[in-house]
Amino acid sequence: MNQPFLKILSENTRTLPLTEFMTLGKDTHCQIHLEGAQISERHARIEKKDDAYLIRDLRSGFGTFVNDARVMEAYLQDGDIIRIGSQELIFLEKLEHEAHFPLKSRNEVWHQELQSLGNVAKTDFPVLILGPSGTGKDVIAQSLHETSLRSHGPLVSVNCSALSETLIESELFGHVKGSFTGAINDRKGAFEAARGGTLFLDEIGDLSYSLQAKLLRALENNEIRPVGSDRNVKTDVRIIAATHQNLTEKIKDGAFRSDLYFRLNVLTVTPPALMCRMEDFEELIYSFARKMKVRFSFGALARLKKHPWPGNIRELKNLVSRAAAIYPREQITETHVEKLLDRTLLEKHDDKTTTNIPVIKEIEKQMILKRLTANRGNQRRTAQDLGMPKSTLHDRLKYYNIDISGFKV
Repeated sequence: MNQPFLKILSENTRTLPLTEFMTLGKDTHCQIHLEGAQISERHARIEKKDDAYLIRDLRSGFGTFVNDARVMEAYLQDGDIIRIGSQELIFLEKLEHEAHFPLKSRNEVWHQELQSLGNVAKTDFPVLILGPSGTGKDVIAQSLHETSLRSHGPLVSVNCSALSETLIESELFGHVKGSFTGAINDRKGAFEAARGGTLFLDEIGDLSYSLQAKLLRALENNEIRPVGSDRNVKTDVRIIAATHQNLTEKIKDGAFRSDLYFRLNVLTVTPPALMCRMEDFEELIYSFARKMKVRFSFGALARLKKHPWPGNIRELKNLVSRAAAIYPREQITETHVEKLLDRTLLEKHDDKTTTNIPVIKEIEKQMILKRLTANRGNQRRTAQDLGMPKSTLHDRLKYYNIDISGFKV
């Protein structure tokens, strides 16, 4: 076994290495000194036995609990939650190294979601990115690849809406010479080109129903059959898929296979619309402006912040590009902004404004539910994970009418 650790959850969380014999309790002579209610002077002992670690209750007054079950003694496994009185501790077989994700946000809820992707990136599970057009789904996919264990391999992107059915099948699976008109040579498809790396399937919601079945077989069997070939080829890719469409509605309409949806929807990321993360607006526009050598006046920025941005980050980037092309070496003022704004989608967007405003609240609620589930209803740990005071979490639970008792195991 690696060097094990005990993570003590408190106001000042600390992690201690375990030796072969350690006593826990209020007594200052205990190797792990614990303060709090319902903790005995010598409450419990953790000792190494054979190649494992065993916790024993030392006839404490209020008991020792492992994963909410009272025990007299129990072998510990990685991630077990130990409760001694008012203290909670986690047994770790090795020290946790936080997996960082390069994307950040000033919006608290979206930032927490992004940082959780550091751990997601290290897995090989499929990721489904759902969200409005222009919210940066391709940037998220690229960051997931770059922080994954497959970063040494290629990232291959296929836009499923950009090609005809015949061409998209060849693009994904490849083809053999003579399999159709124009197939003058054998060609490897995206699955082969992405071998050892990541395959990003953009606009997966536009894939034809017949191709969905072939893609499902490829994912389930880890093999593909090039167009016109009589043999299968083993694959080695991590799948990231994205769409702006409502796949649930498409399934109801019979336009998207539910089995493919569940195969892809192992891990889900839902980037919010720009208007729901306006805390990032200035940083985004300045990053585009620096690259394109554009200067905005204070008044211009104030006017731009009032725009609803139906095209999200892509629309913002397009506006900066437009400013660089039309007004080179000029400071962009409010007058310029009125000529630069794209009003094509505004009428449609205005009808949906009242619907879009609560989106960030729903994201926040789902984040809280996700962390409560992971922490088995523990509010202190949930608040720590979300980076908010416990009192704030308590207020949010009341606001969203979340019953905490449903999460306790």
